[in-house]
Amino acid sequence: MKNILYLATNTGLSTAQYDGENWVETHRSLTDQHLTSLIAREGVILAGTQAGVFRSDDLGLSWRSASKGLSLPHIRWLAFHPQISDLEFAGTEPAGIYISQNGGETWRACPEVAELRDRFGWWLPYSPEAGCVRGFAFLGQRGYAAVEVGGVLRSDDGGLSWALAAGSNGQPRFQKPSEGIIHADVHSVEVHPTSPDLVMAATNAGLYRSNDGGNHWDQINNFGYTRAVWLDPLDPAHMVIGPARGVDRQGTILESQDHGRHWSSITLGLEIPWPRTMVERFKQVEFTSTLLAVLSNGDVYEATIGKWEWRRILSQAKRVNAVTPMVT
Repeated sequence: MKNILYLATNTGLSTAQYDGENWVETHRSLTDQHLTSLIAREGVILAGTQAGVFRSDDLGLSWRSASKGLSLPHIRWLAFHPQISDLEFAGTEPAGIYISQNGGETWRACPEVAELRDRFGWWLPYSPEAGCVRGFAFLGQRGYAAVEVGGVLRSDDGGLSWALAAGSNGQPRFQKPSEGIIHADVHSVEVHPTSPDLVMAATNAGLYRSNDGGNHWDQINNFGYTRAVWLDPLDPAHMVIGPARGVDRQGTILESQDHGRHWSSITLGLEIPWPRTMVERFKQVEFTSTLLAVLSNGDVYEATIGKWEWRRILSQAKRVNAVTPMVT
């Protein structure tokens, strides 16, 4: 049995193996591609790029295009349904959702997402494109998608079709929303495994929580601009976020153990605040009991969950955008 970590970087895929104490890079591939995201399951790896999706069936040694049906090739995020085999999702820029039910061999668009995008005029502050879908979360038949700048989408059929969550008005505005409505600039979304109704979303204005499936939202942390949130699968009261005072400015890591009522800093081993970076994504690695933090400058850190002493890993892998573990 091998414990492998795949890292999507600006210059291809880095593959690392865990030797019981450290991650050791074993090889690189797809070096001519800017990788934005990746997923790995059942021996198949899908890598998202700005020019579509690539698939590997041999643990990343060789690759082939897997983009048939992707009319919007700029992939911002890939995900699979954790309870359903061979059900994959691609979020794109401009904002769209594509579904594959055969490991990326073919994709179909969700036209209702494009209709919402065009009706509300979703947009991005750093790109001429009409918004993007940059995060997914699934539990059973419930699915959520994070739209920048547009809000939160919800699915009640396992991700096959999508609509705005009731507490997301679809208006792409940076102003403070009315009570019960989530901020429109949503960067990631997570659902807790205890309930499809318990969902968290990281936004331009901090962390939002819904206890009723996105019908009503409460802002539970207003430290600032937030992209990353981790929910402890064993304890719905326990969560970690990576907020900043602005875009890539004065970033830190905070923890709450009481549903977000109180927060404390968990930054041992880090020179915090980072003046020009922040946490982009968190990823739990169950076989090492660690949490990985991918920073916006492309560095990757890890800490044992509960101990929170951070250390940088795989420093030779530059400009990392996403990570995913796999056991083979």
